[in-house]
Amino acid sequence: MTTPASPSALIADDERLMREQLRLALSQAWPALQIVGEARNGLEAVEMVQTLRPDVAFLDIRMPGLNGIDAAQALLKHAAEGGPPPPALVFVTAYDQYAINAFEQGAVDYVLKPAQPDRLARTAERLQRQHALGEAAPARASEAATALHTLLAPLARQLAGGGGGYLQRIQASQGNTLRLIPVGDILFFHSDEKYTAVRTLDHEFLIRKPIKELVTELDPRLFWQIHRSTLVNAQAIDHVSRDDRGGLWLTLRGCTHKLAVSRSHSGLFKGM
Repeated sequence: MTTPASPSALIADDERLMREQLRLALSQAWPALQIVGEARNGLEAVEMVQTLRPDVAFLDIRMPGLNGIDAAQALLKHAAEGGPPPPALVFVTAYDQYAINAFEQGAVDYVLKPAQPDRLARTAERLQRQHALGEAAPARASEAATALHTLLAPLARQLAGGGGGYLQRIQASQGNTLRLIPVGDILFFHSDEKYTAVRTLDHEFLIRKPIKELVTELDPRLFWQIHRSTLVNAQAIDHVSRDDRGGLWLTLRGCTHKLAVSRSHSGLFKGM
């Protein structure tokens, strides 16, 4: 009797520490799973899936090149044109509300960052059951592809248009440690030419994401742009004052920093 081959997986995430964290969590939740490759962006993920033929692909939703949704659609398109069926797909996301209802329909699975052992164990159990049942059979694969197409098309439009799936955490590297900072803990963001400072009550972190990207990824009801280089948590504002030259300055609760409001954004404080 032939022993079935161990299932294999690809991890795709543009953050090295997140790839390492997911690899470690998977080794605990699914010891038999072999990680055969790691991709740093969506384009690499598509190429590696076609070359390595893993049973499962863990795709970060937001990646450079192609995002996770676009990469999944590219794999489905390749299969529809006569290529091999795509692997089972698991989307990895830092967006607590992003498309969760759609994912819960069961066409694909999802894991929130950082991957929690209990949630990943449920994902592993589901994938192992599918692997044991041989759900890559042609008829079932065709059904799965149709379901995925139906699900992914609106998700791709949602991701492209902002869609209300706002960031819930900010990833910031500190040496070999990746910090996941809840956005509600952040007082303000301030950018220079190279880095963006992320300020909380107790710490300051540096990230490479510019303000122009954060503006589209953060809830505008929570974070207000008060300068081309500054976003502030509206709930952290204590008061607004005007200097002798008519300039507006924000004072934040629990913070000694004062933030300048540019003339083009002063309309946020029409009462001054």
